[in-house]
Amino acid sequence: MSSHDAELKKDVRLLDIVSIGLGTAVGVSIFSVVAPTAGLAGPGMMIAMAASTAPMIVFAIVYSFLGSAAPVSGASYEWSRRFIHPFVGFFISWLRIAGSTAAMVVLTMVLVSYLGMIVPLPLKPAMFAIFTVVFVANLLGVSVAAKGQSVMLIILLVTCAVFVAICAPDIDFDNYTPVLSKGWTGVVAALPLMITLFLGIESATEVGGEIRNPGRNIPLGILICVVLTTIVYFGVAASALGVLGEDRLAASSAPLLDAAVAAAGGAGKPLIIASAFVAIGSSINATFMVFTRFLYAMGKTGVLPAALGRVHPKFHTPHIGCVVAYALCCAGLLLPSNLVFLFLAVNIPTLLKYGATCLAAAFLLKKEPALYEKASFRPAKSLIVFLAVAGIFSAIGIILMGLSADWRPYTVIAGWAVGGVIYYWFRKPSLDAQGAGGDPAGSPL
Repeated sequence: MSSHDAELKKDVRLLDIVSIGLGTAVGVSIFSVVAPTAGLAGPGMMIAMAASTAPMIVFAIVYSFLGSAAPVSGASYEWSRRFIHPFVGFFISWLRIAGSTAAMVVLTMVLVSYLGMIVPLPLKPAMFAIFTVVFVANLLGVSVAAKGQSVMLIILLVTCAVFVAICAPDIDFDNYTPVLSKGWTGVVAALPLMITLFLGIESATEVGGEIRNPGRNIPLGILICVVLTTIVYFGVAASALGVLGEDRLAASSAPLLDAAVAAAGGAGKPLIIASAFVAIGSSINATFMVFTRFLYAMGKTGVLPAALGRVHPKFHTPHIGCVVAYALCCAGLLLPSNLVFLFLAVNIPTLLKYGATCLAAAFLLKKEPALYEKASFRPAKSLIVFLAVAGIFSAIGIILMGLSADWRPYTVIAGWAVGGVIYYWFRKPSLDAQGAGGDPAGSPL
């Protein structure tokens, strides 16, 4: 079978969906975000965390519906392309190329810094080595990558539970008061950072064409991800705040490590390093997997070179997409190492993706009502429209809030967006000539 005839395999199970979603969400953020949010909001960081769950619940319901109605690999690209407009699908995914590259860089950089607490590592060569391992795992097949996610998920949940348990006896409840020590202004300022904790719980929809029984497993998998992610974050953040207090937590460069050492002495250090390795490692793997799938979908429909839409005849993976994603990650080693800059560079395309997906859900109801009727998970149409509108405004609002943290990533993303518009303008005649828009393998569309 040639790479032109091969198709993606349906090897992804419910456990894999949970592993991919949780692995994407519970990554670098929990090991870095709690410190700056404590500085901004004090104990009010917990209010900001609770508030940040609201837009993610909206997005989770929308993704569950679309994943049930129209499962397809490269979903966020395909849904926007098919139900809104081909340019919208291209534009959102074009921005995500920059965002995904930045995500891989920041995740790998923080992972190397934690591993460096055990043994000194040269930053860039170690990051390159991690990129290579993840590339090989994803090249060999989604089931190989997903099984690795499942193992890491179990280890992650166990280490987080142990962290909460060892911190519990040392929690000082006075550290939770006054709740609004920084006022409501601090809570609002912390919200854009807190939202990064939950980004990615829907990631498994990006391999929708490879999921077994997607109509049932996608909504159920996302629900489990939301519940587990919320439990993990609230338990870990509350423990760190209770042990260290507002000032020590805000000043810490490794807040969970400091909290574990304060509670358990030297025994806390290997626990947190192991937890960081598993959490960030699983997030790197899941992010790379999603990266390759929307490149594959864009190649399949012709908006990017068609070679990206090829599937390896033996491994049934988008091997050209894997190679390109790997090359972009390696090029990303040249990016600046400022975490706030990189976080915002990731969040802007991601939130725009969420907004476009919400709009796609509303458009699906009008353009292809038959897909709504056959969906295993289908909330009332009026509820879907309400959630779509709420999701769009939430995404825009959170993006605007981030301007107060650092405006520079916005200019970089804007420049990349202009380049994409120019590329699409010159590419459009050939797309019109070939009737671009063929559905990727595995699409029910």
